[in-house]
Amino acid sequence: NLGEPVCELELGTIPASDPDILEKLKLCPALTGAQRDALNALLLSGATAYGDPSSWDLQTLQDLGPLVLALNQTMLGLVGKAAREDFRSSIAAAYLSQGRSQRGKSLILLRALAAASAAARPRLKRSSGRCESKLVTANNIEDIPYISAEELDLCLSSEVLIENLEAVLELPVTTESLQVLKKKVDEVYPSGIPEEQLRRLGQLSHLYTEQEISQWPVTSNDTLTALLSSSGELWEDSQVQQLFKRYLALGGSWTGPLLQEIGGEFLCKLQEEQIQQIPSGAIGTAGQLNISSCSQTKKELLYGRAREAFASLASTPGPYYCRIRPYLGGAPAEDLKDLANAGVTNMDQDTFLALNPQEFQKLSVTDVKNLLGKNLPELKKAEHEPWVVSWVQRQFQRELDCVLGIGLEGGLPDPTGTSPATATSRVTTPTT
Repeated sequence: NLGEPVCELELGTIPASDPDILEKLKLCPALTGAQRDALNALLLSGATAYGDPSSWDLQTLQDLGPLVLALNQTMLGLVGKAAREDFRSSIAAAYLSQGRSQRGKSLILLRALAAASAAARPRLKRSSGRCESKLVTANNIEDIPYISAEELDLCLSSEVLIENLEAVLELPVTTESLQVLKKKVDEVYPSGIPEEQLRRLGQLSHLYTEQEISQWPVTSNDTLTALLSSSGELWEDSQVQQLFKRYLALGGSWTGPLLQEIGGEFLCKLQEEQIQQIPSGAIGTAGQLNISSCSQTKKELLYGRAREAFASLASTPGPYYCRIRPYLGGAPAEDLKDLANAGVTNMDQDTFLALNPQEFQKLSVTDVKNLLGKNLPELKKAEHEPWVVSWVQRQFQRELDCVLGIGLEGGLPDPTGTSPATATSRVTTPTT
């Protein structure tokens, strides 16, 4: 990695390095606190290609690339107001099309820029209790990411918020501002949020406690899926568990389309007891679910349900494998051996790597060969995985060479008294 030596520089070394050091630092996955301090000191000196911070414009901030995440409030405060505002606008414009990781970085920048702008303005008089800047209306809600949470509380009415809730919640607002928005929504509905309004909560929904969720009128699949999809990865497991508990308590039921809609990620957030309540019929009509984020115990529970769901296909190995494949991370060795003997799997790398490592240790060399089929080279690619190394060390090296022939090393020597001819004969006979 070109940037690796630079990424290990100590505090004090960065300012003394050549001017090109900043370009190399951009390659680092992350900077330490000391490195960030040194970086800010170097930029503050103005002795870089970027010049004095007070002269920076939008292009300069964009040219800094990932280093802009390391700028402290002092540095950002030196940047001209127009450049800061242009930069915030460019971040906000790109926010909705960004992935999860990039959105997180964008929020860090927006918060830092908001803090720098707030520090440059006179403090609001808290005792006034009224908006002393521009009121937020339907015509200027796009300004919300650029004002402080304190201003938002005073300058945005609950009525304007409710009327424009979806548009407001599409904006990249800070956590502090989201808390203000939640408070205003709760003020509008002191007796509880109606179901049709729950569907509009968007990224606010994950701010509600388990106790609050337990009072929600979640009676339809549409409400349930709208809530889950709006906050995505922000939901805690306990919140998801409470949400489903409430939905089922109000008469909801598990169906294949519902499981397909919520996906394996949320399925894995459920309690083991809740997974046990899912009928096999629902699993059977759910389509392909990705349960890779589940614990091993949950994978095993889901596999058991899937095995029941697809039992009628057991006599046709090809179709059976296609349906059971997403759940094989929970399969015992005995079932994997049955699939291997059927010889129809050609197991792909993702499915292979998701198998239970402990159960994999119980498979023979021939079992593994038959499971992988034409994808046997994938085993070579995974040879450094700890559980693959452990499996290889349990097998005879001659068997690995003669049956697999993909160059795996580290197996056991032939057992004492076994001639090469006998060993070869033994390993080329499929295990029964």
